[in-house]
Amino acid sequence: MDAERFPHYVRSGRSMLRCGYTTGTCAALAAAGAARLLLTGRAPEAVSLTTPKGIEVSVPLAEAELLEDGRTARCAVKKDAGDDYDVTNGMLVRAATAKSAVPGICVDGGEGVGRVTKPGLDQPVGTAAINRVPRQMIEEQVRRVCDELGFGGGMEVIVSIPGGAETAARTFNPVLGVEGGLSILGTSGIVEPMSEQAIVDTIALQQRQAAAGGRAGLILTPGNYGEDFLRDTGLDRKGVPVVKCSNFIGEALDIAATLHFERVLLAGHIGKLVKVAGGVMNTHSRYADCRMELFCAHAALRGADRTLCQGLMDAATTDACIALLDSAGLRAPVVDSLLSAVQLHLERRAAGAYQVGAIAFSNVYGLLGRTGRVKEILEQWK
Repeated sequence: MDAERFPHYVRSGRSMLRCGYTTGTCAALAAAGAARLLLTGRAPEAVSLTTPKGIEVSVPLAEAELLEDGRTARCAVKKDAGDDYDVTNGMLVRAATAKSAVPGICVDGGEGVGRVTKPGLDQPVGTAAINRVPRQMIEEQVRRVCDELGFGGGMEVIVSIPGGAETAARTFNPVLGVEGGLSILGTSGIVEPMSEQAIVDTIALQQRQAAAGGRAGLILTPGNYGEDFLRDTGLDRKGVPVVKCSNFIGEALDIAATLHFERVLLAGHIGKLVKVAGGVMNTHSRYADCRMELFCAHAALRGADRTLCQGLMDAATTDACIALLDSAGLRAPVVDSLLSAVQLHLERRAAGAYQVGAIAFSNVYGLLGRTGRVKEILEQWK
């Protein structure tokens, strides 16, 4: 039934994996249904929207009811993650709407939606863990219904996920600083599944294509942030192929060795590269998340006191760690120490097959540092 309702697929090797839609999409759909039910007294048979990725999602409501107070409507949509591994697959995402004396659309979280408890996340401390894009989607869908029905007043939307608190206990949310429930995430509105082997195969294919073109150098970057950084700094204009390696840094380095590249540069966000300082070569949080421990250990080596170390351990993001180091005047020595460890582990993995170096950056602070071999590598690319 789900496959018939949302028949969108991506290729994974020789298999086709079905896409799904995010909790943010579910919340926006449920909110649109609840707004219509509140203003008309009738629930729609189905709700639909076009996601930021441009794909239309149309689903029936799993629940629709006017509550006893007569002033609140509540609808729910069942989460469909397609063929992706997702702990929220099959869960209900509810949205309750009520008219408000406050102008505009106000979105908040209820049962099963976490609260932000640490700075540095997408939303401020104390607010519901409903990220920026899902919030915009919810607001847009409710406003569209209000405009269509001629309602110009304010409306409150409360999103909830029954069972969300229990499910969140099995995720990294409590570590990251989201307590009491799940986060409502997503930037495209769509869940695109991909098997790990298919990703590694794609990395290998792209590197083979680069090697077949006679290229001796290679730039690896984990994802979109890295590509943006390379473009902004002009490193993507060195005539050196750029290959996205996702979380599979170790696999990508091994492939580069088998293809006899001579020089490999890894450019990544500090949130990924700090894990490499601990020898972690698959940086997905499912396998390891030692970012704060590594920041703390290297800060202690550079003279950080107990208060700063505790702050680093309690930080929600690596950008928050950088801010703490700045306040103590320790950013440069700690980043240098981390990058020295990154270089050590990269060289161990490369095992003499090629020259290797790394550049670390932050979306907030820009370039943070380079390992010692980067200058030599870049000189040979001039």
